[in-house]
Amino acid sequence: MYSTIVSAAVCGMEVVMVHVEVDIAQGLPGFILVGYLSGEVKEAGERVRIALKNAGVSLPPMRITVNLSPAHIKKGGTAFDLPIAIGILRTLGYIPPDSTEGLLAVGELSLNGTVNPVRGVLPLVKKGREEGFGRCMVPMENCWEGRMIGGMDIIGARDLNGVMEYLRNGRREEEREDRHCEMQEMKQGDFGEIAGQTAAKRAAEIAAAGFHNLLLIGPPGSGKTMIAKRIPGILPPLTEEERLEVSSIYSVAGLLAGRHSLISHRPFMNPHHTITAQALVGGGRTVRPGIISLAHKGVLFFDELPEFKTNTVDLLRQPLEEKQIRIVRLEGSYAFPADIMFVAAMNPCPCGYYPDMNRCRCTAPSVRRYQNHVSGPVLDRIDICAGVSPIEISQLGEGHVQESSEAIRSRVMRARRIQEERYRGREYRFNSLLPRCAVEEFCFLEKEEREFLGRAYTRTGMSARAYYRVLRVARTIADLEESERITELHLAEALECRMAGEKYWER
Repeated sequence: MYSTIVSAAVCGMEVVMVHVEVDIAQGLPGFILVGYLSGEVKEAGERVRIALKNAGVSLPPMRITVNLSPAHIKKGGTAFDLPIAIGILRTLGYIPPDSTEGLLAVGELSLNGTVNPVRGVLPLVKKGREEGFGRCMVPMENCWEGRMIGGMDIIGARDLNGVMEYLRNGRREEEREDRHCEMQEMKQGDFGEIAGQTAAKRAAEIAAAGFHNLLLIGPPGSGKTMIAKRIPGILPPLTEEERLEVSSIYSVAGLLAGRHSLISHRPFMNPHHTITAQALVGGGRTVRPGIISLAHKGVLFFDELPEFKTNTVDLLRQPLEEKQIRIVRLEGSYAFPADIMFVAAMNPCPCGYYPDMNRCRCTAPSVRRYQNHVSGPVLDRIDICAGVSPIEISQLGEGHVQESSEAIRSRVMRARRIQEERYRGREYRFNSLLPRCAVEEFCFLEKEEREFLGRAYTRTGMSARAYYRVLRVARTIADLEESERITELHLAEALECRMAGEKYWER
């Protein structure tokens, strides 16, 4: 007696179809699972056996062999419990042979037969649709997550008795209507609440318009963190494609649970400076996305940047350039998306008041040692470095009206629409993603502007990477001004954006 049920394994962000083959034959009684399995999958035998018993299914004293094919793919997690149980039910004749045609099944079983939620349902259903499956059976708690992908009949499973009832008679279990609720958008502060800091807020606007990386440097209490936390409020909303892409990452990480079935706002990740390298980039025994990938299409904010371990900050080098993270393990390679806007805030010295020598208590070596926690290669990948000066008492009065986030957001969205139209049909959509081979085409400079930037390049000693980043920022500034060509004024502001925090650095 033999049967096959189709399931799937999530390997990083990639989904691999898995055939659960069940054979029940005469021989020494036993329950054997094979197919390059992790510890969780090996334990499925006991979970399935007890769950079937408590659902009223008696297993005969025969040899049960389950193979998860293909055997060269490492299978982890508990999502294979349900397809193994369905395979046994079909092999023993409890359900009709044709009831599983075109069916994809995933789910974890409790000992009492209840079907528990699993990770990665969103990308799994998407892969199933691409492979031509018409139905997908998932735990009831994952139903709304699966239905984010159209074109598939999602069947919710609450327990094994309900699963058998559906496969025998087509009768579905009743679903609760209050399950679905989109994740509420986080409350964002408004830029109108920030007194003064015109230059820093302008830098944040430019960064948001072109999705550029931003560093805010200045004394404590000047508003660096307030500005950074308000940046998501001036970013355009996620497109439908981006929402599904970001939600797939959260699904794989197991963070789309209960009523939160879709990410509707741009992520904002603000990890503590004690974060480990593995938590930042992802990985682990069962490979999962890290904080960088969870900030995909949103903002990754490092507050008090020098307080992070130097090795941890240096892990950002590759993601900031390649917009993805690749984790290599013995059993394979896993790629996670990492298209982030990196924002950081820092004090210029341990006490925070350098270069104001009337207030700064630090020695020159201690300032240099503190700033050296941020390596040159990481700083080189930051497009905009904005100085945040102390706020004067005159700026704290009630008579000062500050520009709201809504007004800034309207300009940002206008610049984004210009970029989307310019790069239509290409792999990149924003100025920050513009490859070097396309810089000459989209950031063309006349003779005067080229000479101006050449003098700045020689005088400041910037790297070639910094040269191209200045051009990309200048392109964004021109888009904010709705100018087709980059002028000397745009280049000057781009250089100012990059060099504005220079006064805070100990040389």
